[in-house]
Amino acid sequence: MSNATILVIDDEAQIRKLLNITLQSFGYNVTEATTAKEGITAVSTHPPDLVLLDLGLPDQNGHEVLKHLREWYSNPVIILSVQSDEEDIVRALDHGANDYLVKPFRTGELVARIRSALRKAAADENNPLVTFTDLTIDFAARAVKKNGTAVKLTSTEYTLLALMVKNEGKVLTHQYMLNQVWGPSYKNESQYLRVFVAQLRKKIETDPNRPVHIITESGVGYRFVAG
Repeated sequence: MSNATILVIDDEAQIRKLLNITLQSFGYNVTEATTAKEGITAVSTHPPDLVLLDLGLPDQNGHEVLKHLREWYSNPVIILSVQSDEEDIVRALDHGANDYLVKPFRTGELVARIRSALRKAAADENNPLVTFTDLTIDFAARAVKKNGTAVKLTSTEYTLLALMVKNEGKVLTHQYMLNQVWGPSYKNESQYLRVFVAQLRKKIETDPNRPVHIITESGVGYRFVAG
């Protein structure tokens, strides 16, 4: 989705300049805000296609800004922050961030994450059939194929895969996945989740030891990648 508008909310002039130059070179329109107040106003008056949000803003904590935006703004929000603590990352994702990159970041990786988030946002959520390079998921039939061959999944394995596919490109935290698939009483059973992810990888990955679809985000959760 080139020509998409991206709002950068960051008080660091150098970061804004870097992002402006980089993103414009890839065909994106870039707008800027240096404070939480400016950012919230910009989103409410001219909603962008995606927001890049720094957590260390001078007038308000970025987590609070994110929570406020998620009360009414549904487009992707990617966090850019020097804070690399796993607890901080999980908190942002649980508050509705689509992704989280730690500064300094590679511009190529950022652009890839932006493309993924925009592609997912533009996709028809009611599309019953999703096809990737080697996988096809038919949500209507609850069926999965790998390279044209049917893959036998248990009901739980299918539910887990469907959750990740529907959130393709987005990091899902352990607690979120456990709550969505097994219910709130399992929200702290990370080992339980790891077992099912391992089983799923054996069935859909060409090499389960080098997964290309179900990617581990250490200490945080998992991300489904189209491949």
